Amino acid sequence: MSVTPKGNEPEKTSAPHVDDANSYQNKHKASSEFNTRDEYLEHELQIMQPKRWRPNLPFRDYRFEFEDTIPAMAGTIGKVVMVGAIAATFAAPLGLSDAFVLENVRYELLIVSIFIILFSGFILPTANLAGTHGPLIPLIPIVVAAGGHPMAFGLLIGAFGFILAITKGGSLLARLTSKGVCGGLIIYLGFIGTISQVKKLFAWAEAIDMAHIAFIVILATILLYALLEHFKKRWLAVPLSCLIGGVVAFALGAPFEFNTAPGLPNMNPAYWWGENTGWMLGLPTLESFVVVLPFAVLAVAMWSPDFLGHQVFQKISYPQRTEKVQMNIDDTMLSASVRQTFGSLAGGANFTSSWGTYIVPAAIAKRPIPAGAILTAVFCIIAGLWGYPMDLAIWQPVLCVALIVGVFIPLLEAGMEMTREGKTTQSAAIVVFASSLVNPAFGWSLTMLLDNLGLIGCKERSANLTKMSRWVIPLIMFVILTTVMAIVGMLPGIPALMADFRH
Repeated sequence: MSVTPKGNEPEKTSAPHVDDANSYQNKHKASSEFNTRDEYLEHELQIMQPKRWRPNLPFRDYRFEFEDTIPAMAGTIGKVVMVGAIAATFAAPLGLSDAFVLENVRYELLIVSIFIILFSGFILPTANLAGTHGPLIPLIPIVVAAGGHPMAFGLLIGAFGFILAITKGGSLLARLTSKGVCGGLIIYLGFIGTISQVKKLFAWAEAIDMAHIAFIVILATILLYALLEHFKKRWLAVPLSCLIGGVVAFALGAPFEFNTAPGLPNMNPAYWWGENTGWMLGLPTLESFVVVLPFAVLAVAMWSPDFLGHQVFQKISYPQRTEKVQMNIDDTMLSASVRQTFGSLAGGANFTSSWGTYIVPAAIAKRPIPAGAILTAVFCIIAGLWGYPMDLAIWQPVLCVALIVGVFIPLLEAGMEMTREGKTTQSAAIVVFASSLVNPAFGWSLTMLLDNLGLIGCKERSANLTKMSRWVIPLIMFVILTTVMAIVGMLPGIPALMADFRH
């Protein structure tokens, strides 16, 4: 039996007739030839031949399916929300208006569209879309208080991410993370995310004196999710939950109106980085880079567990013989780094990571990255120019249920699936414990060290590791991250080592 070359290995050109015979076009079959829709989608994943750094074209190398609209929709909603949260967190201490935040979000939607088409849709089809780094949001007020500059922050993230990508450090750290550590981390992120969205929905409902709306919307979402799981249509959870959440809330009297008019945001980077326009910060100084340096290190260090969680979820959801189309961690880091660098220079407020609100629904729908990436870009452009969809995307009954069913519940499921077999539960419990103490980056680095040393988890796995993999690399990561956290005051009960970060 012949072995198909891996997706990130150069393709052989010595036998073009063989390549033609194994091409996607020749192996593609109409959906009517399969007994079920799932069989057709799984066959599509198995026959794709993605090419790195070479054109991957629609209908020649992949097709668009109805299922691609689901992750594209979920990703767009998540993008509007996450970028809005980051922009607002930076803008509030600077005294900038909500209108400014909204314009920057629309600007970011147009910026990201270019890069996800270029990379994920065209030349790096196994690179997940470059999304938004959600775990950074709680840290941004500290950055702003210390005098941090968003451009300096973004450029350092891009530089460090690029170094990690070209050295393949991201995939190395992923290999050193056991199933128990990864599963526990995913469970923690899924649980914390679910709880936060439920609290946000109830806070919104209580603010309008209609707390019962939150209860009814969440109950309806639970019942819908159960029915979709029963009928094996879980990939429809995002659009149907958004529809039910919005309709139920509006029918019960929740206020809603469209306010964002169509238009084009300011596309001039000089405007955004002017001293009296845009961010009104001017260009960053050397001091600006020094201030944000520890946070940039921490941000890029958190990429590996974030990316690994998304890759693992994809592996769990996809059928066998689909390794070629699965997310490549190093390629994702490379595309995220390039996107971050250009986005920061242009004036956007986004700080990037792997796009979770896209990849999780895409994995559930059993769809590869490229087709949905192009549709996501189209949806982002429509939302950015049209304006009105943004109002609906950030409406709490729509937003909260979309994130719960599209991202956080699937993460819980994936994490529990990973910890079902083998000696994984102890490592999973410790990473949850350690993450609760500080944050997921601390929990991941500490537990990876303990697990690889063989103190917890599978002793046989530890014994088979090299000295570098067993303790040298994990210890270096833990020391670096803990030192950075101590410098900026993220260790509970311990004042920041640098006075500028004490608050």
